[in-house]
Amino acid sequence: MGMHPDVDVLLADLRDARRRLLFLVEDLEDAELCVPRLEIVNPILWELGHVAWFQERWMLRELDTRSPLRSDADRLYDSAAIHHDTRWELPLPSRAATLEYMQDVLDAAAAALGEHVRDERRAYFARLVTFHEDMHAEALVYTRRTLGHRPLRVPPARVPGGGSLPGDVDVPGGTFRLGTERSTGFAFDNELHQHTVRVAPFRIARAAVTQGEFARFVDDDGYRRAELWSDAGWRWRAACEAEHPLHWRRDGPRWTWRHSDRHEPIAEHAAMLHVNWFEAEAWCNWAGRRLPTEVEWEVAACGVPDGRGGLAATKRRYPWGDDAPTTERALLDLVGDATCDVGAFPAGDSAFGCRQMLGNAWEWCADDFGPYPGFAAGPYREYSEPWFRENKVLRGGCYATRARLIHGAYRNFYPPHRRDVLAGFRTCARRA
Repeated sequence: MGMHPDVDVLLADLRDARRRLLFLVEDLEDAELCVPRLEIVNPILWELGHVAWFQERWMLRELDTRSPLRSDADRLYDSAAIHHDTRWELPLPSRAATLEYMQDVLDAAAAALGEHVRDERRAYFARLVTFHEDMHAEALVYTRRTLGHRPLRVPPARVPGGGSLPGDVDVPGGTFRLGTERSTGFAFDNELHQHTVRVAPFRIARAAVTQGEFARFVDDDGYRRAELWSDAGWRWRAACEAEHPLHWRRDGPRWTWRHSDRHEPIAEHAAMLHVNWFEAEAWCNWAGRRLPTEVEWEVAACGVPDGRGGLAATKRRYPWGDDAPTTERALLDLVGDATCDVGAFPAGDSAFGCRQMLGNAWEWCADDFGPYPGFAAGPYREYSEPWFRENKVLRGGCYATRARLIHGAYRNFYPPHRRDVLAGFRTCARRA
């Protein structure tokens, strides 16, 4: 299962993940927890209970074969067994009862972890449930944005640097070790096993596409020109009658976007947000560009030049090196509640000069989400395997992603039509 962190770190992260999750709902009235039946959201009370059930399932019942703390927990919260659309019909406990269940599970899980300080398997599952809770907290940020809830109570981010960052960088070809080494610590099954791939030289943008750059595509009738869209993308656009990005509207000569419950002017140099894979592909066709492959993205983010015009045998865990993210290097951890300028955070540049390859906005890649060679499902079998080939890959995290979760080889995945994700994209030059 790999190396395990100190038990005090595991316990602190378990509790910190819970604080973040509760922070995202504690200002909502009970009526606001009742959400419409949408494909892209869960009932908020169900989501809270599910997170606690998941923690109990893997940290207590898997390891200690304990009986469930609630006799109805499996019938209410097992996401693999309960179809998404039926979650609105479940007899969910009240808010107070749900919070009590969450606390009871956390207390029991923390106590069990403290009693087994050198148990590597228990450390693995502590990491799994922490990261699972981190993902659901990020999803709640999406839900609040989708439903137009009031802004999150977070101060504006202090962002070093700013403005635009035009141009491409040249990345040499060669061999590269794609994915995560098991020996580096916890890894999700879809990151394994690290394996050697060959990549041809390519040119990739130093920064992600900005809101201003995307607005010029919209103003050039980009949503009405079928030749810019794939057949699947055009069918999506027609079916939902998309004429512009999600949450955008025209206010006289300028575009504004709905940020939580209010409209604001789009930010010329800020990273584009809330575009799906089809929209990113259409913008690329309009601009004469293309999306990077997943391999190209990871090489640009984590690769190192060998000084002789090729790629070194080593790679970095993060774009800037092997040290953990800081607020000087990346916009993560919900420091602020919007994307910043793509030219910000120069201290986070990759070895090739690409900026913000972690944080700010997720970035779509060209590839379908699929297994690496030698893939074997982890203990939580439903995490990756059911989603292969139906989703597209995203890389790099966003401003709501937890710093402890994200690294250069981390793989996210969503269907190509999803626009609620805090996602944008960067581009590559087309090959001759």
